[in-house]
Amino acid sequence: MTTSPMSLFSKIHAQNEIFHHLSVLLLASEDVIESEDSVRWFSNLDESDTAKVLETADTHHVTVRAFRVLQRGAVQQGDRALADWSAAAVAAEQDRAQRAVVFLDAICEGLRSTGSQVLVIKSLEHWPDLGSDLDLFTTSDDRGVVLAMAQRFHAEVLERSWGDRLAHKWNFKVPGLREAVEVHVARLGQTGEHIELARRLAARSVIREVHGHGFRVPAPEGSIILATLQRMYRHFYLRLCDIVDLATLLQKQAVDFDDLRAIAEPAGIWPGVATYLRIISDYVEAYAGYGLSLPSEVISSAKFGGEELFCRGNFLRIPIFWQGAKLYTMQLSKTASCGNLQAFLRLSLLPCLGAAAALEYKATGSDKGVW
Repeated sequence: MTTSPMSLFSKIHAQNEIFHHLSVLLLASEDVIESEDSVRWFSNLDESDTAKVLETADTHHVTVRAFRVLQRGAVQQGDRALADWSAAAVAAEQDRAQRAVVFLDAICEGLRSTGSQVLVIKSLEHWPDLGSDLDLFTTSDDRGVVLAMAQRFHAEVLERSWGDRLAHKWNFKVPGLREAVEVHVARLGQTGEHIELARRLAARSVIREVHGHGFRVPAPEGSIILATLQRMYRHFYLRLCDIVDLATLLQKQAVDFDDLRAIAEPAGIWPGVATYLRIISDYVEAYAGYGLSLPSEVISSAKFGGEELFCRGNFLRIPIFWQGAKLYTMQLSKTASCGNLQAFLRLSLLPCLGAAAALEYKATGSDKGVW
């Protein structure tokens, strides 16, 4: 029996109806009547509401995937104007993504010239959509990265926050490239606590062909871990692309869950990985009528599911207190028990950094200088 999406997520979609209709386009089966209802909903929007839909799809990195479905539905219903609008939105996003990929290929080659390994992380998970910046991981050092970006691409180093410095992240503005380039140097995690984890992900990386270019990217297990670090241990919110990306990954590629746990557990983030998988499975089940195919050990290790999500602003939020705090405490405890003093000390700075970011945001309306 198909679960109604309004059952578990009714409050969310009452607060943001756009989430519901985009989710239908992205996740519901083609023969589900809700898809037809959503196409009619889009066709009745005025110009202001249409702009909000486009902004939301762009923020969630699902423009191409959602509006391709919308275009087909509009054609089937004979709505020429909606079909043309959808096609134009898809074409504009594809053009942006394809231009960025050309730059990305050159940047990867430039960083590899330092003799280091370079992975594209997170950005290509959304393909044929693309994120708002280009994320890379390199085994190089800070000096080598900055020199390569400046000398080869005349890149400008963007201002670094305290969090960026702690995590060993650099952000660059490359002339001619709309997207910023974010480079993680030898470390991963919100405080740069993961060194061994980063090495393992790099060692298990694979080559992926995108728009005629070959990029080294994390293996499926690495992609899940990186998404978990970003969503469950840093930002505490989900985007629609996170849900679609993971659903697509598990449908198209075999994930070795034993290997996933073996990588995540020593780093103290296995509970977060399991929780992330369960949340997304719940969301997919609400729309597709079936969840992700998850082993029993994943379900039992998850600390909560989709019932904890709520909507604020333009995102699906995960409560920081107490759910997020619980995951952080478990990570800190595991790190201490493993005797990883350096990682423990870095992680222990996180509450202070979060408090400083909150004060900065209250005073200036932005936490960029801190977080």
